[in-house]
Amino acid sequence: MDIRSFSLSISPVIGAVTGEYILPANPRCIMTLAHGAGADMNHSFMTTLSASLAEIGIATLRFNFPFTEQKKKRVDSPAVAHETIAAALTHAHAAYPSLPLFASGKSFGGRMTSQYLAAHSRPEVSGIVFFGFPLHPAGKPSIDRADHLRDIKIPKLFLQGTKDDLANWELIFSVCSKLRKTRLVKIEGANHGFKAGKKDVMAILVEKTGEWIDGI
Repeated sequence: MDIRSFSLSISPVIGAVTGEYILPANPRCIMTLAHGAGADMNHSFMTTLSASLAEIGIATLRFNFPFTEQKKKRVDSPAVAHETIAAALTHAHAAYPSLPLFASGKSFGGRMTSQYLAAHSRPEVSGIVFFGFPLHPAGKPSIDRADHLRDIKIPKLFLQGTKDDLANWELIFSVCSKLRKTRLVKIEGANHGFKAGKKDVMAILVEKTGEWIDGI
């Protein structure tokens, strides 16, 4: 396993953020992995997920959003987040053009990635994985945040816990059932942080991601 850290340039106005590739010996694809609103790219969930994906041949590019790079608590505007995701996708594809490219994100990172892909054509991206899509704020069930998902034409994988307080199960099930090229994986008892008692949820996330990619 090869780990490569670097500075990811976004734009002259926004600047640069930290990025890190984790590369297995013989990768079958590469995936950008955007972090959530509450932690940066080096949160234990993010690093464990990247290392675990590498074990099944999936290379990843984790990166910070500018707000975490600058140690700010307030998340970036969608415009800034979208530019950051665009830069990560461009870098991954340019660095490893022979590998199929996928996009993914945890919570906020997944939502910002899907918003970007809904508005921009990136034919090199083969699909998108949501590690817990934040369908609504906690305690305020709604599906307004899902409107843009209909504009994403590439395959989509949703990995969702049944006790996720940011995605009521009945609502996320209803949303996904109306989307084309979409698979929803139900993780019984898992919350938004993918905690579910003694269940090894990380193993489930990695296994289901690998199976889905194999199918594509």
